[in-house]
Amino acid sequence: MIAVALTGGIGSGKSTVGSLLVERGAVLIDADRIAREVVEPGTEGLERVVERFGSGILLDDGNLDRPQLASIVFADEAARADLNAIVHPAVGRRVAERLAELASADVIVVLDIPLLVEGGPRDRYPVAGVLVIDCPVGDAIERLVAGRGMDRADAERRAAAQASRPERVAQADFVILNVGTLDELALMTDRAWAWMSGLKESVAG
Repeated sequence: MIAVALTGGIGSGKSTVGSLLVERGAVLIDADRIAREVVEPGTEGLERVVERFGSGILLDDGNLDRPQLASIVFADEAARADLNAIVHPAVGRRVAERLAELASADVIVVLDIPLLVEGGPRDRYPVAGVLVIDCPVGDAIERLVAGRGMDRADAERRAAAQASRPERVAQADFVILNVGTLDELALMTDRAWAWMSGLKESVAG
């Protein structure tokens, strides 16, 4: 087994590339999904989030009110850092558990980690390489507004809270520039998959 980190800014097309890689045979570990799991009702993670931000970030059914929490943390860098300090270690432990389960499998694992660059040194994850999905910020914002129905100001605020394009690309071993059609993105994903397969062969050799 080898693991490759997949990252990119919000609206870059990272999730689409992740799905395309699964079609090509990758096993996907989605850090965003895990981040939701570690703050589900009854978890220590949710208890700590409520301690920090108050019960106003809960829905009537006890689940996390994500839009409410987002409105807080994307407007306050210190609050965002506090949330990350709660969630990131829990996500890291869960990712490590899943990697351990796959350690003896003959697979390429893709760790979909949106905030890989923002979260600290890349070597905190045992990855053979980093795949970055890159696109102009303006394109990403248009995708968020048109494709997800996100408020433009909210999309701009979230994009601004993340690492810059140069910071992200500087961490990359392979870059997909997503500025074209879905067919073009699929072709570039084929090239990325060939690169990953080469990494796996070099490790096996």
